[in-house]
Amino acid sequence: MRELVRPDLLILDDLAMRQLTAPQADDLYELVSERQGHSVIITSNRAPSDWYPHFPNPVVAESLLDRLINASHQVIMNSPSYRPNKRPRNPTAPPT
Repeated sequence: MRELVRPDLLILDDLAMRQLTAPQADDLYELVSERQGHSVIITSNRAPSDWYPHFPNPVVAESLLDRLINASHQVIMNSPSYRPNKRPRNPTAPPT
């Protein structure tokens, strides 16, 4: 945990992609609490309002997301994903 608290900037990529376990949610809460006053960049394919169901404990979710969302600058990008352009055309075909 000390290694993650120390940097000036921490990037959390793809937050809320899957449901968190209780220990994972508690660890994330502790990390964000310890980093108060330090920069955090979070990327997600979901809107912040959609993050709540991914936390097993609603009290932890409310406290954590209050710290992340209410004291943040949000950049919301509503555009098509670039990923379909990067997929192989026929993923089941054998390599040539």
